Amino acid sequence: MTARARATAAGFGAVLLWSSLAVLTTATPGIPPFQLLAMGFGIAGLAGCALLLRPGGPGLAALRQPLAAGVLCVGALFGYHALYFLALKRAPVVEANLLNYLWPLLIVVFAALLGGTRVRAGQWLGTALGLAAAVLVVGRGGVPMLEPQHALGYAAALGAAVTWGLYSVLNRRFGAVPSSAMAGACLAVGVLGGLAHLAVEATVAPTAGQWLAIIALGLGPTGAAFWLWDIGTKRGDIATLGTLSYAAPLLSTGLLLAFGQARPHWTQAVAVGLLLLGAWLSVRD
Repeated sequence: MTARARATAAGFGAVLLWSSLAVLTTATPGIPPFQLLAMGFGIAGLAGCALLLRPGGPGLAALRQPLAAGVLCVGALFGYHALYFLALKRAPVVEANLLNYLWPLLIVVFAALLGGTRVRAGQWLGTALGLAAAVLVVGRGGVPMLEPQHALGYAAALGAAVTWGLYSVLNRRFGAVPSSAMAGACLAVGVLGGLAHLAVEATVAPTAGQWLAIIALGLGPTGAAFWLWDIGTKRGDIATLGTLSYAAPLLSTGLLLAFGQARPHWTQAVAVGLLLLGAWLSVRD
């Protein structure tokens, strides 16, 4: 396997971890969103720093990076999650999720327009099939209706998609920055989330079971996932990653089904077929 293929596989590992975000979030009912953001990213940052400080590790010097790289990373991580939370509060969840899941498509578009990447016809078609699969899974076969009174929520969801798509492509310009610097970015996002929590939310003490979910959240979807995504976006095939990212809503639905948080539906089987076909078209040479 080439270094490029290994980096692409690392990026897909982030997608696999992100698929557990919904089921872990449902295990923390009553925890305010910015409090959950602060705790998850705080745990991720502390765990990352502990890894750097291990015997023989690179130490905290590995957190150093150019100011532009740090601003891009912290701004994208915090901005995306803040916009996504706002979207879920101001718009129906189905429509908000559909608009949010434009980000894999936008990665392919931005890679072609801004990243200097040649996107093959198969990757364009594979991404379109992935988007169709996401629409089926999230909308359960229904036609989404965008209502004017939820315009702010829709704008926030679209802003979240644009933010993550742009970050994923622009991050490639900082390929010399080690992925270990993500630990510092996670800590910064945790601090920003804590400040937002104190400003607009009341603190809720987690139960023992919720603490387990929060720790898993911090180590996985808001921790290791961003390290893997950093590797994938800097050194992997960014257009292929955009297509494969549509596995996230399908795998997320599968986990929700497994834990009894969702009901089976015919659209899920069709979506799996579309995603597999799209992935094959995208990765074939």
